Amino acid sequence: MAQDDGSPRIAAKPGETSSGQAGPASGVGSGADGGAVNRALGAAVGPGPAAAGPEDPGPEVRAVTEVVLPGLVEPSGLVVRTATRSAPGPGQAGVRVDAAGVSFAEQGMRRGRYPGQPPFPFVPGYDLVGTVTEVGAGVDPALIGRRVAALTKTGAWTTWTVRTAADLVPVPDEVDAGKAETVLVNGVTAWQMLHRKARVGSGAAVLVHGANGGVGSVLVQLARHAGARVVGTAHPRHHDRLRALGVEPVDYREDGLAARLRAVAPGGFDAVFDHLGGESFRRSFGLLRRGGTLVCYGTAAQVDAGGSVLLQFVRIFGRLAVRTVLPNGRSATFYNLWGGRRRVRRFRRRLHEDLSEVLRLLSEGVLTAHVAERFPLTQAAAAMELAESRTVLGKVVLEPQRTR
Repeated sequence: MAQDDGSPRIAAKPGETSSGQAGPASGVGSGADGGAVNRALGAAVGPGPAAAGPEDPGPEVRAVTEVVLPGLVEPSGLVVRTATRSAPGPGQAGVRVDAAGVSFAEQGMRRGRYPGQPPFPFVPGYDLVGTVTEVGAGVDPALIGRRVAALTKTGAWTTWTVRTAADLVPVPDEVDAGKAETVLVNGVTAWQMLHRKARVGSGAAVLVHGANGGVGSVLVQLARHAGARVVGTAHPRHHDRLRALGVEPVDYREDGLAARLRAVAPGGFDAVFDHLGGESFRRSFGLLRRGGTLVCYGTAAQVDAGGSVLLQFVRIFGRLAVRTVLPNGRSATFYNLWGGRRRVRRFRRRLHEDLSEVLRLLSEGVLTAHVAERFPLTQAAAAMELAESRTVLGKVVLEPQRTR
C-alpha cells in the first residue's frame, strides 16, 4: 500500500471492492475469440480454480489504493482511498498496476464533459501497464508473471485491478513500464488514424495539430516512419524537439495560422489530424488537397466551454459532412477508439494487432517514448494539474507502486 503523504483519503464502504474490477478492458465481453487471445499470451484456456502467483501478497493483504473522481472537482478534489481487493472471476486476471496514464479523457471527465463517462463517483484511468499476479478459472496460471497492457477507459488509477484476460496485450520485457504506457491509448489511436482512417503512405503531406501532445507526439513519429512529410503545430518551446523528430513545426499562436499553413504546403495536405474541435475542424478541412482526409478525434478546445460538447460536435461535423458529399474530392471522418466494439472479434483482433505493432516499434527504437513526468499514485492531483497545463511534451504517467 502506498505510504501516507497527507493526501485526502476515504475508506471504501463496507463490502465495496476496487472500482477497477468491473468490466473488460476494452468495454466488450470475453467473446468467442478469448481462447485465441489467451494462447497468444501463453495462457491456454482450461478449467481450474483461481491461482495466486508468487507476487500475490496473500489473504492478509487484500486491500488496494485507488484514486476516486467524486464529482465535478478541480484536480485537488481527487480522493485517494483504500478499497477491498477481490479475486478474479472466470476468464479474468488480477493485474498489479505498474504504470497508468493521465490523458485528455480524465481532464474531460472531471468536468463531466467526456462522452460516455460513468456516473460519479468512479476510479478514472484510461490505460495501464502491469503484471499479472493471479488468474481466475479458465485462464492458465502460465499467464502469472507476464507483463501486459490494457485499455480500460476507466479504473486504471489503482494499485491492483481485475481485467478480462482476453483483453490483455503482451508488453515486451525490455520496455520500461512508464515508457510503454505512453504509447497505449495514444499509440493505438495514432496508428489506427494514420493507417486505418487516412491510409497515409510514403510521400504524403501530413498536418498534426498539437504535435507535442500525447497522441500528437506518437502520431508524428509514425507518420515519419511511413515516409510522410509532417508539419506540426505546437508552442515554440517544443519546436526543437519536434525538429529532432523530423517534423516541421509551426507556432499555433500565429496570426493568420491557416494562411501560414497554406504557405508551408501550397498544394494542401493529404491528411490533417485535428483534436481541437469546433471551428478548427472547418479550418482544417480547408487545408486539404483534393483527395485529402481530415481525421477529427477530439474536442479539446471545447473542454472548458459551456453547453453540450456532443451538440457542438454534431453541429460542426454536420457541416463537414455536407462538404464531404460535394464534388471536391475531400473527406472528413471522426475517429472513435471504441467504435465497432459490438463486433467483438473484429474489434479485439484489430486492437491486439495494432497495439502489438506499436509496442514492437517502441521496443525496436523506431518510436521514442516521451514521458513528461512520473508521479506516485497518491500525487494524482499534481499529475493532472501538470497534464492540464498544456506545457509538456508527451504524457504524464502515474506509477502506483511508488510511495514517493
